Amino acid sequence: MSASSAFSDEKGGSASEPEYGHDPASGGIFSSDYKRHDDLKEMLDSNKDSLKLEAMKRIVAMIARGKNASDLFPAVVKNVACKNIEVKKLVYVYLVRYAEEQQDLALLSISTFQRGLKDPNQLIRASALRVLSSIRVTIIVPIMMLAIKEAASDMSPYVRKTAAHAIPKLHSLDPEQKDQLIEVIEKLLADKTTLVAGSVVMAFEEVCPDRIDLIHKNYRKLCNLLIDVEEWGQVVIINMLTRYARTQFLNPNINESLLEESSDKAFYASDDEEDEDKKAEVATLAKRKPYVMDPDHRLLLRNTKPLLQSRNAAVVMAVAQLYFHLAPKAEVGIIAKALVRLMRSHSEVQYVVLQNVATMTIKRRGMFEPYLKSFYIRSTDPTQIKILKLEVLTNLANETNISTILREFQTYIKSMDKDFVAASIQAIGRCATNIGEVRDTCLNGLVQLLSNRDELVVAESVVVIKKLLQMQPEQHSDIIKHMAKLIDNIQVPMARASILWLIGEYCEHVPKIAPDVLRKMAKTFNNEEDIVKLQIINLAAKLYLTNSKQTKLLTQYVLNLAKYDQNYDIRDRARFIRQLIVPTDKSGALNKYAKKLFLALKPAPILESPFKDRDHFQLGSLSHLLNAKAGGYQELPDWPESAPDPSVRNVEVKDSIPEWSKCTSRKDRKEKKVEKPFYSDSEGESGPTESADSESDTGSGSESASASDESGSGSESEESGEETESEEEEEDEEKEKKRKKRLDKTKAKKPAEESAESEQSSGTEDRKRGRKAVKNQKSASESESESESSESEDESEEEESEEESESDTDIRKKKTPVSKQPPKQSKKESKKETQEMSLLDLDDFEPAPASAPVTPVNFLSSSLVSDLEGLSLTDTILAPTTIAPSGLIKMYELLHRITGEGLAVEYCFSRQPFSPEPNMVAVQIQFTNNTNSETKNLHIEEPRMQSGMRIREFAEIDMLAAGESVTVVMGIDFCDSTQAANFQLCTHTRKFFVSIQPPVGELMTPAFLTENDFKKEQGKLMGMNEISEKLTLGEKCVNEHVIVERVTATANLSRVPCGSDKECRFAGKTVSSGCLVLVTVTTKEGGAAQLTVNCEKMVIGTMLVKDMMQALSQ
Repeated sequence: MSASSAFSDEKGGSASEPEYGHDPASGGIFSSDYKRHDDLKEMLDSNKDSLKLEAMKRIVAMIARGKNASDLFPAVVKNVACKNIEVKKLVYVYLVRYAEEQQDLALLSISTFQRGLKDPNQLIRASALRVLSSIRVTIIVPIMMLAIKEAASDMSPYVRKTAAHAIPKLHSLDPEQKDQLIEVIEKLLADKTTLVAGSVVMAFEEVCPDRIDLIHKNYRKLCNLLIDVEEWGQVVIINMLTRYARTQFLNPNINESLLEESSDKAFYASDDEEDEDKKAEVATLAKRKPYVMDPDHRLLLRNTKPLLQSRNAAVVMAVAQLYFHLAPKAEVGIIAKALVRLMRSHSEVQYVVLQNVATMTIKRRGMFEPYLKSFYIRSTDPTQIKILKLEVLTNLANETNISTILREFQTYIKSMDKDFVAASIQAIGRCATNIGEVRDTCLNGLVQLLSNRDELVVAESVVVIKKLLQMQPEQHSDIIKHMAKLIDNIQVPMARASILWLIGEYCEHVPKIAPDVLRKMAKTFNNEEDIVKLQIINLAAKLYLTNSKQTKLLTQYVLNLAKYDQNYDIRDRARFIRQLIVPTDKSGALNKYAKKLFLALKPAPILESPFKDRDHFQLGSLSHLLNAKAGGYQELPDWPESAPDPSVRNVEVKDSIPEWSKCTSRKDRKEKKVEKPFYSDSEGESGPTESADSESDTGSGSESASASDESGSGSESEESGEETESEEEEEDEEKEKKRKKRLDKTKAKKPAEESAESEQSSGTEDRKRGRKAVKNQKSASESESESESSESEDESEEEESEEESESDTDIRKKKTPVSKQPPKQSKKESKKETQEMSLLDLDDFEPAPASAPVTPVNFLSSSLVSDLEGLSLTDTILAPTTIAPSGLIKMYELLHRITGEGLAVEYCFSRQPFSPEPNMVAVQIQFTNNTNSETKNLHIEEPRMQSGMRIREFAEIDMLAAGESVTVVMGIDFCDSTQAANFQLCTHTRKFFVSIQPPVGELMTPAFLTENDFKKEQGKLMGMNEISEKLTLGEKCVNEHVIVERVTATANLSRVPCGSDKECRFAGKTVSSGCLVLVTVTTKEGGAAQLTVNCEKMVIGTMLVKDMMQALSQ
């Protein structure tokens, strides 16, 4: 029998009486409220616990629906001493809600709450504390303080969590209690339970966010507990640790930014300045210590990474902002996939995520480029989401993807959402500003929009065209004339004002049209909007100064109209301009300079993203969302210039802690592993301190930077410095012996062309054998523990393989020495592996760029190769061939002999297919040693490529004798863009920053088409894919032979047969993507000609036209 039926029986069976608590229509205008509350009060006064429970359920249900139940407070508070636990819990829920409103009545029950703090049931103790902290009366502050201190030492973690929640309430009530509360926070921060961690960090953030010293000892524990804390606690802890890390660790990208600056200078500097710049760079690099990541910094990054897979969007966002603000550039990319996943969530989540992505894409554009299509706009998206996606697409636009993005924008302009259409047109304008190659294409597209039926589209186009025309007005006088004709039809004030400003600013380019426009505008002056009137006055003034004969009377008429206008701005402007431009006896000295004032050259407007400077706010914060500092926002501190003392995070080991934490050898650790508790401070204690010691002992400096850091924090895999050094020496000796043997064999067997390839493969085999030899020397127990750890690493690798991040692929390369594709490594990298690498730490290696190419091992056995040598087949399969530079092939300087300290390097684009990878451009590099001593170990390191670009390095040149030259071939996939491939050219003593930038013509390979095929393909590539220009042929271009020679020298194209004498056709394909490039040169009488280029990639087409015109007009 339910409580409600029992009550109805007791009342005499009145079953028809309505249940006010459950009736959704109850509490209306005509319902008798007093009866309903009398009913509930009667139930609360009953002796039966079942009736009290039912009454409390109804009251809590009312509160949940937003109904006011405050008048029941006296009846409810009487039941606070009820012995039934279920009733008691609900009474406490009610009191938490209304204690602040009914303080006097609540104070009467304080003794009951104090008794509740001693209750054996943890839920009652927690609820009593919660109610006590909700009574906001200063008289009971001492009682609350005592209750919080007692609860902080409670056996139940749930009660301790409630104590942490009560701390900010007490602090807001009486800020003078801050010092005592900080003591409680310090005590609770030492708590090892996951339930308390999030709440106490929240209290820390509210009460004393500047007391970083409280976090030092608990830092490693918080990092290790993080994965198991509840979701909202994770968000708070991650945000706090982000600020902590910014004060305690060095900037991981500090050397990266220095290298970027130096490479930019080297690329743009003139020959004279280059030497001085180089010396300065060498000096700064020498002064700066190599960056070594703090093991605790690595611990934080490693422990937050799994949370990117959290189901809670706030947690993913918190980890993303942590990586963006704290991680090395090479590792930030992993957050992109997680953020793109959040884009499938609700529109509210999408809005916040896109705000943050828009800020990230300004500084780290590369990491979102692979997910470009995820930001395409759906018709169902709300307007604010559409505009943010547009912002991201515009930020991601570059020479490679601009044609795709512009095609997407073309469809957006047809949308019915007017705000979105306006934003799309502005986005096209920004793309045109940022990428000069498509400026003319965008301008022509916007001019076509001027004939659109929709007035808003036309108006927005006019405003954007005005900004674009300011960049090169003299080339576009036709467009200005076209816009002048639109002045009669366009009614939007901003558009009319923009047209008038353009005509006034460039009135010398349209001398006949400008006075007529002024005449028309003078007629309608009184009916125009204020913004338009101001521009009419400006136009009149500029025309008066440049063409006073025609416009003197008109200007006076306009100024007289403006003199009596209702708007005082317009009246003031008219008076000011009259005095300035019309010379009178009273006019001052400014009159002489009127023309300079009005017609001064104005800088073109820079169309910038509104998210450009938002990253000074912490990403994911409310302040970042609003772009204004919100209340309670904590500024993100700047990185320290020198690293603070890391020992502050070391926790003293107490005697009670078992001996396992002091063990250093792996064998001892394995034997004592059983004693290790599930969560322990020592997980973060022993590791980092030992790793720091081993670093200083080995003295490996920058070579061991990433490996030693990452092996340190929290992992039990360090070896002593002496062991590492001896292993390294043994391995180096073995390498040298085996390499010499191999070299002797290959010299006897193979010609010079094959030796480079075989050396490479033998080198990698030597490294494997060296590694195996060292491993065999280790003790059996050590190898056993390593095999266990490698198994666990394999499992974790499989779990993370879905992320397909750059770092993961690189880890996999390093991890499998027996794989079929050994990665190409410099000596420094192999040293790093032997010195520091243990299988426990594979997940923590600093990832190199995933675009580094992998050299395939020759698939022919050595005996089969020697058999094939006798045949007349070419050996292009075995090694990329080098060619003797012919007269047509231009040599470029990669490294000047003075800058290279005697080493001169030149390169050319050989136009031969690069056999290992057909999608790469073959670059032939010639090294010349101009010194008196030999140069050793010539190789490439640290290729820094744009997104998608790849490099296939040449085999390391062991030795280059004095005065000798050697030629090698490398492959570069430029991704159909002319962006430079930057890398370091290394010898045994020096590193040189160099870059190879291809002319657009070298990004192609000849395509052989018939005349019919050419016409068919040309028909498919019309419209925006066709660029046609008229030109005058140079004096030397007298016949067809010279034209063909000039075109093929400019671009790697093949001749297509043609029936006409007046036409030359050429065809090719881009090396990377295989897009067709069709070129037609049509000669006319008097040395005139027309050049037409058809290409799906608009940027390549535009750049090719420029180069061709320059070649043919010389």
